[in-house]
Amino acid sequence: MRTARKGSVEMPAFVRQLVKETEKRVSSFFKVGRGGAAEGEQHGEGEKEEIIPSPYLDRPVLDKLTEEGCARWGLTYALGSMQGWRANMEDFHNCVPQLGGELAEWSFFAVFDGHAGSMVAQYCSQHLLGHILATGGVGLEDNPEKVKGSITDGFLQTDKHLHSVARREGWERGGTTVVSTLISPYYIYFANCGDSRAMLCRSGQVCFSTEDHKPYSPLEKERIESAGGSVSLQRINGSLAVSRALGDFSYKGVENRPPSQQMVSPEPEVFAVERSPTDEFLVLACDGVWDTISNEELCAFIRNRLEVCTDLRDVCTQVIDLCLYKGSLDNISIILLCFPGAPQLSAEALHQEAELEDLLESKVIIYMNLVSFYLFQALGSS
Repeated sequence: MRTARKGSVEMPAFVRQLVKETEKRVSSFFKVGRGGAAEGEQHGEGEKEEIIPSPYLDRPVLDKLTEEGCARWGLTYALGSMQGWRANMEDFHNCVPQLGGELAEWSFFAVFDGHAGSMVAQYCSQHLLGHILATGGVGLEDNPEKVKGSITDGFLQTDKHLHSVARREGWERGGTTVVSTLISPYYIYFANCGDSRAMLCRSGQVCFSTEDHKPYSPLEKERIESAGGSVSLQRINGSLAVSRALGDFSYKGVENRPPSQQMVSPEPEVFAVERSPTDEFLVLACDGVWDTISNEELCAFIRNRLEVCTDLRDVCTQVIDLCLYKGSLDNISIILLCFPGAPQLSAEALHQEAELEDLLESKVIIYMNLVSFYLFQALGSS
């Protein structure tokens, strides 16, 4: 298969061509829709064809942002984030391993995957937790129903305050998905709004994962159509690929309908999972991860890496590299949270890893020797 070289990464040439042709056809469609000239027609003198900038770069930005930390009750965490093939970095995050005051044994983490700009994601990463705590339902009582209600209200309040900022700053087109977790001494609370995802590994298996909010999901599609929208090309009105998000106010203007019943809903799905001594690790990641790897595959990969690597930042960067080489063209962000029951270094796993590295090295040497031999033969016969 022919490929176009992109630095140290190869991108299939047919993918680049597909992107170019799609951009050309979409551009032509919208020009015709506005009464403009279709592809191949002549433009008037001095009239220039509108150029839609590509959302992708010629080569990926491979620099990675990493972060690590811990909580006094035994949680360790790391973050990995990379711009990748996207023309702009629109992901943000918030990592608070210990909340203050009486909530010192509580933790909060979130990934924000922005679209149509990064400002909404950045704003929400700075304000969502404060709005959740301001509701007053998060406290030592640790009542699951109260906490879940506070999380939902916090999302709705964030979206409400964001609306006034967006009108003032001109962010109406921007939005962000959110996946977050609030961890108490007794429960793990998950909140998902959009197509980022959370996954909990317990006793070596996927114990829980959130569901992606896509426009073609039956309940999401029903709400979209009831609000006067449509779903085509698996997108709202053929444009937006998520059905729940903070921001995106151009999809939230239907009168006499509450925020949760607009085409794009800011209401998260919230779950409470009782903690267990067998909890191993928890992952929060944007769709740049989940588009290329399943819950079960990622669970197995991380468990394997934890048995041979003590630096959680390295595990996150290995996940990012895996997704990149599996074809992810999006920004990639992942937060890995390890509980006291997470896999530890294994002498057997380290031995197997060393054996594999030795085998790969020997194969490379054999291959290079063969290349040298045939090159020498070719030069000798010319």
